[in-house]
Amino acid sequence: MSRVFCGIDWAEGHHDIALVGQDGSQLAKLRISDDSAGFQSLLELLSRHGDNPAAPIPVAIETPRGLLVACLRATGRQVYAINPLAAARYRDRASVSRAKSDAADARVLANILRTDIRAHRPLPADSEPGQAVAVLARAHQDAVWDKGQLVNRLRSHLREYYPAALLAFHGNGRLGLDSAHARAILTAAPTPATAAKLTRSRLRAILNRAGRLRRSIDGEIERLRELFRSEQLRQLPMVEQAMGRQTSALLQQLDAACRSCDDLAQATEDAFLSHPDAEIITSLPGLSVLSGARVLAELGDDRTRFVDAKAVKAYAGAAPVTRASGRSHVVVARTVKNRRLAAAGYMWAFAALRSQEPRAHYDRRRDGGERHTAALRNLFNKLLGCLYHCLQNRTLYDPERAFTGHLALAV
Repeated sequence: MSRVFCGIDWAEGHHDIALVGQDGSQLAKLRISDDSAGFQSLLELLSRHGDNPAAPIPVAIETPRGLLVACLRATGRQVYAINPLAAARYRDRASVSRAKSDAADARVLANILRTDIRAHRPLPADSEPGQAVAVLARAHQDAVWDKGQLVNRLRSHLREYYPAALLAFHGNGRLGLDSAHARAILTAAPTPATAAKLTRSRLRAILNRAGRLRRSIDGEIERLRELFRSEQLRQLPMVEQAMGRQTSALLQQLDAACRSCDDLAQATEDAFLSHPDAEIITSLPGLSVLSGARVLAELGDDRTRFVDAKAVKAYAGAAPVTRASGRSHVVVARTVKNRRLAAAGYMWAFAALRSQEPRAHYDRRRDGGERHTAALRNLFNKLLGCLYHCLQNRTLYDPERAFTGHLALAV
């Protein structure tokens, strides 16, 4: 282990560096700029204090992202991303005066590694293709969430003046507001008055331009005409026109969000399918190309990142937490977790219910008294263990080995 430790307090325009020795003494401090020259100054400082490829000096910083972190990871050294809340608690150990400075914070980060390096884990050494999948999968997930917010805004707005649009494009078995056909019709008819004037030929032309409709187009035309011409509550004419202009603006944002989702989905699929782990990941039930990419993005492809399957399950929030004190003993769902992976895991487990073995596992948990969410989380926990085993051993999923038997539910 290196006897020198580095702490970096990062900021937008500059970064403060502190080096401490094994005895806690500060060996050097430096403020560098956030550019290539500053990074070279940092490497020169580390080199003067014994940094070399065989024994690189570990670095602690309060963020896992950014160009500085990426360049430090590219040098092959261990970079520890310290939670800012944890760093604040360490700061209180050194001083009770509540004094704070960037240089002092850098020294605190270096001392965290010096005293408790075993309590923290370095950033994973994911491959370049794995990091590319992570960027695209997270961007696509964000785009989907953003699109959902825009759909909710549009739905709330339509409810105020255009109830026929909600009846036409919201609900089970109907086209959603984010569908190309709904957006095309609302763009052509953003108010109830213009919608009521749509002829059959006009509706047919709009629907055809929007793409293939997976239902009878004649039946859809008659349904829409009946809804748009039915008696509905209306706003005042000028107010209705103004609200129609707002709808047009929201539709332009929604169109851009839908295009972004489609473009990022395609890029994510291409990057994921070229990754060597793709075949193994998609061999598990419930994992498609996109959901598999999200799982790979959060787990990474560094096989040494997790000690065992229990660590993976805790990281994903699939494993419960036990709180025991005196006579109190409670088992609850884990709240501190990777929320992106947990969100993907919920959809993964839900989709896996179409397969025989996962469905049987879920039904056993339900028969044992668990509610739907708890049983689904337990299935996610089981599937994560299977995925960890498959990735570690470079083998495809085998349902006969994964679900060979079941244990009785814990009381």
